[in-house]
Amino acid sequence: QVQLVESGGGLVQAGGSLRLSCAASGGTFSAYDMGWFRQAPGKEREFVAAIRWIGGTTYYGDSVKGRFTISRDNPKNTVYLQMNSLKPEDTAVYYCVARSGSFYREIRRDYDYWGQGTQVTVSS
Repeated sequence: QVQLVESGGGLVQAGGSLRLSCAASGGTFSAYDMGWFRQAPGKEREFVAAIRWIGGTTYYGDSVKGRFTISRDNPKNTVYLQMNSLKPEDTAVYYCVARSGSFYREIRRDYDYWGQGTQVTVSS
């Protein structure tokens, strides 16, 4: 069983930056695809970013492309989400996700493990 713990959320002004971290335990981190989703009040959960277990290929949702960067540090069992040029519409609870590495499952949708989430609020 994989446990995921997010940190780094908070309140920031529009145009500012935040870095989210997700510490994983209970599995072989280097063998997992990792990602981030978010959910704003009254809205559906939205794919934000993902990084493959092998090769480190990254994927981004259209709304964050060019502003957010996902990365991973396998020795530290941690995945990061660097968020720049934040906008009020980025306000949401951000969830870290994980799954065993796979090229047969949709990387923008299909995950087995979810963290508790961390709140990000961007003020205008």
